[in-house]
Amino acid sequence: MDTNKYNPDFRAEGHVWVELKAQSHQLTGDDEAQMIDYFAADEDETCNVGLLVNFGRPRLEWKRIFPPKKIAEFRRKKWGRLIH
Repeated sequence: MDTNKYNPDFRAEGHVWVELKAQSHQLTGDDEAQMIDYFAADEDETCNVGLLVNFGRPRLEWKRIFPPKKIAEFRRKKWGRLIH
């Protein structure tokens, strides 16, 4: 993984990306896209679930994210990498 660009807050148990937020607004599509970028940059494909957690709201907000089925296509478009 390119750690200069994609650096999630935590990797739990080696299989879960965890991204923590402290936003006064709800989680957005941009936050979800950030998690999808983590999946795409994970060359080992060891993480199969992501958790977005927002502590900045009056009540804890969280979302569980799974990698898209067409993640290989996304990798090709974004980084020009050949995926078998």
